[in-house]
Amino acid sequence: MAARSLRILQVVTDTDRRGAQVFATDLERALRLRSHDVRTVALAPGHNAQRLPVGVLGDERLGRRTLAALRRQMRSADVVVAHGSSTLPACAIAGVGLRTPFVYRQISDSRFWAPTRLRRLRVRALMGRAARVVALADHTRRELIEWIGLPADRITVVPNGVPEDAFPLRDEAAAPAARAALGVPEGPTALFIAALVPEKGADLAIDALATVPDAHLIVAGDGPDRAALEQRAAAVAPGRVTFTGSLPRALDAYAAADLVVFPSRGGDSMPAALIEAGLCGLPAVTTPVGAITDIVIDGETGVVVPIGDREALAATMRDLLADPSRRRALGRAARHHCLERFAITVVAQRWERVLLEVAGAGPAPSRPRARVA
Repeated sequence: MAARSLRILQVVTDTDRRGAQVFATDLERALRLRSHDVRTVALAPGHNAQRLPVGVLGDERLGRRTLAALRRQMRSADVVVAHGSSTLPACAIAGVGLRTPFVYRQISDSRFWAPTRLRRLRVRALMGRAARVVALADHTRRELIEWIGLPADRITVVPNGVPEDAFPLRDEAAAPAARAALGVPEGPTALFIAALVPEKGADLAIDALATVPDAHLIVAGDGPDRAALEQRAAAVAPGRVTFTGSLPRALDAYAAADLVVFPSRGGDSMPAALIEAGLCGLPAVTTPVGAITDIVIDGETGVVVPIGDREALAATMRDLLADPSRRRALGRAARHHCLERFAITVVAQRWERVLLEVAGAGPAPSRPRARVA
């Protein structure tokens, strides 16, 4: 039971079902179970068909009316959590002069998204307005210190988390029915699940699948690259790639797959999809981007291949799809690892400690000014 019940406001960019937004709603439920009053709002509406049922503050993420509405909401909270992207400048601007502190959750790779000195200065100044910055892993924390220039004692590490009860161990016997429900033929099946944007590497997954005879690839997700990826699949692996779009239940895709392929090129920090897959007992083939290797331990819970290496990716997919016993061993280890470190019940306890401290209900951290040059 919590030492004190907090009024917590969570802010997400929009209502799309993407990593930061879904995590915020999962964390809301977990913190409510710990007796906190939590509400989650979006700066603006989303664009995808599958949207989260959260309140929307305005039509534009940083519009005047949106920021005014956010400021009103912040006034009645003990602490605010800003979940990535546009929520950082929104909370920094809307919170000027208010006593309500906000915590910023950094969800991306700092070097990837802030490559220039000007961008780093801007990010550093905005993060300097936050009472605390939460990084997803030690790697991310180091990047915030060394690349962005934040003081070390302003940063706390809390990993990504997923509701463990929503992603039970996959039932192999049910896989054929799950594939049929998605329109996927029977046979060895890999799954790519992420936004269809260049940095996620769906094109690499398609090219790798093309070299694996009789195998199929499910591409679950949507994004601006979808049409180009469908054309690519038709050219290199005709009839062997199924595009599902964004699914209401990611579990349906995991139930149909034998393994997950996530060949990220950069920008990712700690993808929830890899935690979900691990909880379901699915091994992953992925790359050493961000804190991915905190989730997928090479040779123990999955396989890590070099970034952009099509040949290594294809060979690993081919080997694992042909070796059910190795897949099962990796999958069992992945589930144990993810339950221990990334279950939302475990992660929520760590978030609670951070929020109590920031709200003044626990030991308060020092708050030196961030360097600006």
